[in-house]
Amino acid sequence: MKESKSILDGLTGYAKPGQLLAIMGPSGCGKSTLLDALAGRLDSNTRQSGEILINGSKQALAYGTSAYVTQDDTLLRTLTVKEAVYYSAQLQLPNTMSKQEKKERADFTIKEMGLQDAINTRIGGWGVKGISGGQKRRVSISIEILTRPRLLFLDEPTSGLDSAASYYVMKRIASLDKKDGIQRTIIASIHQPSTEVFQLFHNLCLLSSGKTVYFGPASAASEFFASNGFPCPPLQNPSDHLLKTINKDFDQDIEMDLAEINKTISTEQAIGILVSSYKSSERNQEVKNEVAVLSDKDNNSTYKKKEHAGFLNQCLVLTRRSFVNMFRDLGYYWLRLGIYIALCISSATIFNGLDKSYGSIQDRSSFLMFVFSFLTFMTIGGFPSYVEDMKVFERERLNGHYGVTAYVIGNTFSSIPYLLMISLIPGAIAYFPPGLQNGFEHFLYFFCALFCCLMLVESLMMIVASIVPDFLMGIITGAGIQGMMMLAGGFFRLPNDLPKPFWRYPMFYISFHRYAFQGSYKNEFEGLKFNRGDGIGGYISGEEILRNTFHVDMSYSKWVDLGILLGMIVLYRVLFLIIIKTIEKLKPFVVSLMSVSPRKTLQVLEKPSDTPLHGEIV
Repeated sequence: MKESKSILDGLTGYAKPGQLLAIMGPSGCGKSTLLDALAGRLDSNTRQSGEILINGSKQALAYGTSAYVTQDDTLLRTLTVKEAVYYSAQLQLPNTMSKQEKKERADFTIKEMGLQDAINTRIGGWGVKGISGGQKRRVSISIEILTRPRLLFLDEPTSGLDSAASYYVMKRIASLDKKDGIQRTIIASIHQPSTEVFQLFHNLCLLSSGKTVYFGPASAASEFFASNGFPCPPLQNPSDHLLKTINKDFDQDIEMDLAEINKTISTEQAIGILVSSYKSSERNQEVKNEVAVLSDKDNNSTYKKKEHAGFLNQCLVLTRRSFVNMFRDLGYYWLRLGIYIALCISSATIFNGLDKSYGSIQDRSSFLMFVFSFLTFMTIGGFPSYVEDMKVFERERLNGHYGVTAYVIGNTFSSIPYLLMISLIPGAIAYFPPGLQNGFEHFLYFFCALFCCLMLVESLMMIVASIVPDFLMGIITGAGIQGMMMLAGGFFRLPNDLPKPFWRYPMFYISFHRYAFQGSYKNEFEGLKFNRGDGIGGYISGEEILRNTFHVDMSYSKWVDLGILLGMIVLYRVLFLIIIKTIEKLKPFVVSLMSVSPRKTLQVLEKPSDTPLHGEIV
């Protein structure tokens, strides 16, 4: 059994509306864990003892009343700033607001965060030039404050930004309430702010190894350190001095100046002195008194969950946004279209001009196998785009922007036009030069079967992306699953020759390649006659080839095979939906199983008055 490690221990403090509480400390001190605990976002492997109180009572953080901006700016890089905020407004704001009102809210929010100069610039990212890191952070914040939340959490909002960008981002955050008139409670974890940024903080929670070193006005932190023998040197950034004093990662010696006696002590000793001094200080007693007063107040007011956009509207907006993203992302479909065309030209020239000789039977089956196996296998190339799409979904879903069903529907319908395109154009190039069976019905079936296979593989890879959100591991997993299905499809080993345990039952019936192969074989060979090639002469019918050579089940038509492929598309998409919902439902269940009885209290009061917090997390 793994030993539990205490991350946070006995924290007490408060945050006030209209003010910014900064959580600071060296790396690994528990800043993000505290923020996640207050926001109700702890991982399933973290046990939390205590409660979260809003307005003095225990209640969930309802949608629209709070917002969480993550450290990573997970955005659709193909969208412009305007589109990113506009689409989010259409998704989050209720149907009671008109499109014009939503547009005005989005415009106002963009101006709030000072993004009007970059409004038509794409977000950008890998391989695409876009806006700066500071602007991306402000876009993330803009998206989350569209609903005018009263409580705003920010995890490392200045991470990766230079000092100037950090200042402007934090200045915009600190002055939000002056622009929209909402007395917003803002809690931010921050690593190493500049002097200008530090001056924007109203209150400071300073942590080291999960314990409170100091809590109170940020402006009084240096005085507290100085009173305990750790004065800030002249002209030095106060935050740098505070963090250097309590950072024990490098076990450096600290100069202590107390009562005109200079001596050098270890960082561990300095932290111990500061923690003990704070516990016995008047400041700590004042905080406890404030928490007690707030807990006794009659704060029964609650914030009701705000309304979303309607389900149908969410589906339409997500479909439109996903369609735009797919159109602009070269890796999603356009690169694959080019590869498909190249492969189909190659296969068309290699198999060009097939006749009705006995040898062409194997050539035709090999051609069909290549199209429905290796051509569809190339869908795996879009996996990185699927993962990026899933990351955006997970962030938006965690913040309550829309439901899982709306996302799956939007993703499905937005991909259909592109899949039709990459089925029709390469399919036409590949079908006609080899001289496959003539007739519009036969080509239509070939095209429909190819479309079904491509959509099936894409659905499969979306399922993999929801379970294995890593590029390399996901591609390996998807390739392995498809490889097993190919082996069991009935080409490399004939159906009747497959080993019955596992490969015949159930893999042969699970593999979509089985229905693609047999349906395309029926589409190609039924009605044709081939030379026997045994020196005697005569002809062999396509039906006989299907039964005896390829072991095809002739008890039903090719359209049944196509219908099964269509049914598998629906099944895979429903499975994708179920997996996402299951992961979502199981996570809080696992958390509840791992939680322990409250020994201390974790409280957050977002209100017209104050927010006490007090807790222990292990």
